[in-house]
Amino acid sequence: MGRAFEFRKARKMKRWAAMSKAFTRIGKDIVIAVKEGGPDPDSNSRLRAVIQNAKSVNMPKENVERAIKRASDKSQGDFKEVLFEGYGPHGIAILIETATDNNTRTVANIRSYFNKYNGSLGTSGSVEFMFDHSCSFRIPAEGLDPEELELDMIDFGAEEVFTDEDGLHIYAPFESFGAIQKELESRELEILSSGFDRIPQVTKELSSEQVEDVEKLLEKIEEDDDVQNVFHSMKE
Repeated sequence: MGRAFEFRKARKMKRWAAMSKAFTRIGKDIVIAVKEGGPDPDSNSRLRAVIQNAKSVNMPKENVERAIKRASDKSQGDFKEVLFEGYGPHGIAILIETATDNNTRTVANIRSYFNKYNGSLGTSGSVEFMFDHSCSFRIPAEGLDPEELELDMIDFGAEEVFTDEDGLHIYAPFESFGAIQKELESRELEILSSGFDRIPQVTKELSSEQVEDVEKLLEKIEEDDDVQNVFHSMKE
């Protein structure tokens, strides 16, 4: 198994750890998806993906419907997706995906976290090249042959297919998301969840004391309401 499997294994206990935070993140994803492609999931593939993710974290259906209705209101402000890059303590590269309606506030907050915990906020492109931008899908594994499916999905951009206790996972480059989503739907395979990851090309091993230094910064960043995802190059 490759880097995607190891990345998934290391992160799965952390992803959407706090339920209230998960709902906030998905609510923003719904607003962005509706503003981009409209409120009908049948014609909006990005919204379909967000709704699937909402189900995977047990977000109530009425919450999803309310978020879609609110996002359709012209008075609802837009959220802008902004990527922040920098270095944490001990040279750990950090990428931060945000969705914000006030970029000035978000920049100030993110910079303050780096400054407080001995890191440095970088410029655009300073660490992004160290990560592979990938997409992922999780579908039920029952009745499927992973090797056979992998051979089929290679034609649509898949690079790694594996199974674990959560189901069957497909990883591919970011650009392959639409093609794989369309193919899975055409086969009537249930997509339990999907999303995007930034997998570090090289990870750095730290001592337990150094890990604590980095974790303090990561935890502070993840607490911010504007932050959607945080990726780093520290070996888990």
